[in-house]
Amino acid sequence: MLELHCGRFQLSLERPLIMGIVNLTPDSFSGDGAGTDVERAIQLARRQFENGADILDIGAESSRPGAIQTPEDEELRRLVPVLREIVDWGMPVSVDTYKPAVMRAALDAGAAMINDISALRHPGALAAVAASDCAVCLMHMQGEPGTMQVAPHYHDVVGEVRDFLAERVACCRDAGIDAGRLVLDPGFGFGKTLDHNLALFRALTATGCDDLPLLVGISRKSMLGAITGQSVERRVAASVAAAVLAARKGAKILRVHDVEETRDALAVLSAFETGSLQ
Repeated sequence: MLELHCGRFQLSLERPLIMGIVNLTPDSFSGDGAGTDVERAIQLARRQFENGADILDIGAESSRPGAIQTPEDEELRRLVPVLREIVDWGMPVSVDTYKPAVMRAALDAGAAMINDISALRHPGALAAVAASDCAVCLMHMQGEPGTMQVAPHYHDVVGEVRDFLAERVACCRDAGIDAGRLVLDPGFGFGKTLDHNLALFRALTATGCDDLPLLVGISRKSMLGAITGQSVERRVAASVAAAVLAARKGAKILRVHDVEETRDALAVLSAFETGSLQ
């Protein structure tokens, strides 16, 4: 049985897992950021938890296109009080950060997973994760959030994403991080045009390596707006459709804003495909 070792949790990947997004930023592209309002952030996390999330993913720095870097001390100020409150809810908590110091603080506070848009490329990041037993998601990104959508270019987007992720997996293995802790993310919308995103989605399983689980995060993103013409707050249906299609294409973790809607859609998919309830 395919499993993911995630800190003190052992997660079965026999069905797609739902990762519920909890934004602790004041400038989230989706408009649901809690900023430094700890109580509001905890309420957002509680809603995702009660709606059926398998993992909570909390992030205190925006990585939307054009985002400005958040100082490390501010990121920690937003993150740590919320993390300390929710790590005892009986479900794994992932922290979305690329800063090694924030990784260490998050792991010390009980985080079970690190979700790194830079795939542990910052100095000290590999060591921070290797010293723990957390899971880690390695994501592909061309450029940096502030400039990544300024004319992204590839000769072969699928091959280049696959090769990048394979190289990062090799670095992780060399650092002593077991394959059973690794998750891969092609990085939809991170230094990619709509055509790049669509090509990656069509060839989703070809972007991975070593049969490692794939995480897909498309929820409410601009690529869905380009397809549907809908504003960000009206992209729920498109996001759920994309999540279901990603699950059918082999994604093992779906990172979403709309947990309840995604959970229901996956339940219908499972019942129709297998003839039984989850």
